[in-house]
Amino acid sequence: MNPAARLQAALELIEEVEADARPADAVVSAWFKSRRDLNDQDFGELSEVLYAVLRSQARLTWHLAKQRREPTARNRLLAWLALSEGKTREQVERLFNGGRFAAAALTEGEATLLTRLQGGTLDHPEMSEAVLGECPEWAWGPLQSRFGDAFAREMAAMLRAPSLDLRVNPHKATREAVLEALRRIGFEAQACRRAPYGVRLPRKLSLARLPMLKTGEVEIQDEGSQLVALLVGAEAGDRVVDFCAGAGGKTLAIASQMANKGVVIACDVSEPRLKRAVQRFRGAGLHNIQTRLLTSERDKWVKRHKGGFDRVLIDAPCSGTGTWRRNPDARWRTEDAGFETLLPLQASILDSASRLVKPGGRLVYATCSLLREENEAQVEVFLAGHPEFRVVPVGDVAPEITDSAHGEYLSLTPARHETDGFFAAVMVREVGAAVGEA
Repeated sequence: MNPAARLQAALELIEEVEADARPADAVVSAWFKSRRDLNDQDFGELSEVLYAVLRSQARLTWHLAKQRREPTARNRLLAWLALSEGKTREQVERLFNGGRFAAAALTEGEATLLTRLQGGTLDHPEMSEAVLGECPEWAWGPLQSRFGDAFAREMAAMLRAPSLDLRVNPHKATREAVLEALRRIGFEAQACRRAPYGVRLPRKLSLARLPMLKTGEVEIQDEGSQLVALLVGAEAGDRVVDFCAGAGGKTLAIASQMANKGVVIACDVSEPRLKRAVQRFRGAGLHNIQTRLLTSERDKWVKRHKGGFDRVLIDAPCSGTGTWRRNPDARWRTEDAGFETLLPLQASILDSASRLVKPGGRLVYATCSLLREENEAQVEVFLAGHPEFRVVPVGDVAPEITDSAHGEYLSLTPARHETDGFFAAVMVREVGAAVGEA
């Protein structure tokens, strides 16, 4: 694919992402599956352009507003070429030439825009801290409160392209064997620093180039997500519930800890998500997983099985602020965090799912959020109403990851840990405590 055709394809991809309600990674995956004419190099280069533009949206929009231009996908791509890539008007004209497979030729207004932007930089001294950090207005206050002086550094870390993290399935392979296989086919693979089964590839690539994905030897999972599953501490023979299982990534990690013994029940309110998860479970060769479709967090199944499980994980629905470096489009898809419905839902899920924990059993509440309202504050309210539970410091549960703790809780951030942002609280129900009817 020549450079002009590549930019036209990138423009189409940006427009697809904007028009689709699904997250960018899902749109990208579907788009590439429909374009069999593209190779791995095209995938890498197109993805790089797309995500670079998405990560620059606030700053590009700021520059376009200054030039009184609408922040259309085409205008943002043109501005990115000038400000981030340093392209001159003449160079862009050769790429946007109206030829076969190329983007339409520049209009007079677009040519003027490029002339005015030439020699500029993406960051500008007149930009606010929120614009420089690509932080939506609704999140600026909560994130400032969360990070204080570290706000700018954390926002900058979420603008860097993430690595591709894998979790080795110990039922099918060892980390050493996977590392050797990846290096043999030309990838600079490294062992993750904290996750015992984690493997890190420094860049995004076409998943078709990873044969071990098809065999179930590895799963794609951020190191932070792997650490959340580690805190569950499931052992062979345990009875475990993954209450908000979603696509099943943490379910798989938990089940593999248990050496295919005991049972893990993956619960969710979405039947399509559970069906997709089942396909992953089969490919991993794990047979100790069951699924349970719930009507809501207060499904009658919960009451019928109260006090019946050794471990319960709640990976609660949240604002997703911790995933912005991986899903840069997510920060602009809503005008607020949806706290009016989200916070009560999190509290209700935590209250209901806690009934499943037996005396002496462990409850893990986790989010991929960086906001205190969804994390520490939720746990504090829960504990105030449930004195039969107490927090166990992360350092006591997993001493090897104490550098990932903030006080008693797991608290991962992109700047400090080079992972997505994750929070987790480990709690236990006191032995002898009654299981409520809530």
